Amino acid sequence: MSVATSLIEDQPARIAPTPAETLYQFNESPLLARQSQQESNARSYPRRIPLALKRAKGIFVEDVEGRCFIDCLAGAGTLALGHNHPVVIEAIQQVLSDELPLHTLDLTTPVKDRFVQDLFGLLPPALAAEAKIQFCGPTGTDAVEAALKLVRTATERSTVLSFQGGYHGMSQGALSLMGSLGPKKPLGALLGNGVQFMPYPYDYRCPFGLGGAQGVQVNLNYLENLLNDPEAGVQLPAAVIVEVVQGEGGVIPADLDWLRGLRRITEQAGVALIVDEIQSGFARTGKMFAFEHAGIIPDVVVMSKAIGGSLPLAVVVYRDWLDTWLPGAHAGTFRGNQMAMAAGSAVMRYLTEHKVCEHAATMGERLSEHLHILQRDFPQLGDIRGRGLMLGVELVDPAGAPDAQGHPPVFGRLASLVQRECLKRGLILELGGRHGGVVRFLPPLVITAAEIDRVADIFGRAMAAAVASL
Repeated sequence: MSVATSLIEDQPARIAPTPAETLYQFNESPLLARQSQQESNARSYPRRIPLALKRAKGIFVEDVEGRCFIDCLAGAGTLALGHNHPVVIEAIQQVLSDELPLHTLDLTTPVKDRFVQDLFGLLPPALAAEAKIQFCGPTGTDAVEAALKLVRTATERSTVLSFQGGYHGMSQGALSLMGSLGPKKPLGALLGNGVQFMPYPYDYRCPFGLGGAQGVQVNLNYLENLLNDPEAGVQLPAAVIVEVVQGEGGVIPADLDWLRGLRRITEQAGVALIVDEIQSGFARTGKMFAFEHAGIIPDVVVMSKAIGGSLPLAVVVYRDWLDTWLPGAHAGTFRGNQMAMAAGSAVMRYLTEHKVCEHAATMGERLSEHLHILQRDFPQLGDIRGRGLMLGVELVDPAGAPDAQGHPPVFGRLASLVQRECLKRGLILELGGRHGGVVRFLPPLVITAAEIDRVADIFGRAMAAAVASL
């Protein structure tokens, strides 16, 4: 066995914290130098995570210099079962050995039919009974574009309501729905007046300065008034699009009563409810789909990331009353990725057979408990939130002026320092939220209790180092 092989495969035995830390140093390698020189200025992750990766297995990745890292980014939530899981590899190899067509546009195959049946089997029965599916181009943003076409066609209305802090992709239509101004500012007009932004129930920094049940009720009252007041200045929309847990926006879980109220209000107004489950779907939050926590049935569900078992795939599932668009209304050359469908089916079956939802909920609680213990020593850990294994920590400056709710201001610079200190200790994390002040945890769902403990230990050490460096 080579050194490179043993580095990853021996990791479970190396999980226990060691008394003396080994801190990785990062000097630009030839691969990173060429990437910096030849790739677009739009590249993002390598600026914060300067790694050239060579191998990966489970929750671990290894770079070209032989350093091993715990991957708590996992392809931004794509790798539900981690890197190179045996059931995924077997499914891909089976497609290849059986000489199945790899590219079929939207022609059906046994692999595609199995995928649809597996997916519909995961849906709440009330949704599955009237579900239709549209296969999209290989990214979630394309599925969002398809959902916009779908609801606009069916309702013959053009306006869409989105939420502050929302993230739905980087194409022009999806960008119009995004709360963050950074990627939109250079482009000028997108969908013009076709999108109206609403306040999201961000409890820690309630847009109404209230928080709690009172903040939720005021939020719902505002939305209901907007849709029913003839003098509100906003046309009745075709749809409302929402993330049940905002990911890029800072891992903000919507209050469950608010979600139920949102469903009631949109249903009464005849407005389609689109739920974006691109990052939160497939057991990530401790339920197969995040909207199930609230017991609601959306009209449209947008899915990607984990649905392809690590390969590119995106779909829209919707209730049949919306199925009024014409043949060819949405298309894409690469919507027939057979290997992704086979891998996705394998993942879906594994999630149910191995009760991964329950495991993700338990591991999320374990990590959250660790973080709350650290909060006693670090007042900079302002808010710990999320569901399942979709968790975030909002870092704050305790010395800063408090907001209307008495919370200190976000501390983006500290978050960057913590991310860097984690990487030096072998832990990959990403940031999000306002001013990049939220540290995000998105590990593979197969992470063990011992590995959760190790992640928390590294994070605690990184916090101490980062705070000391201020």
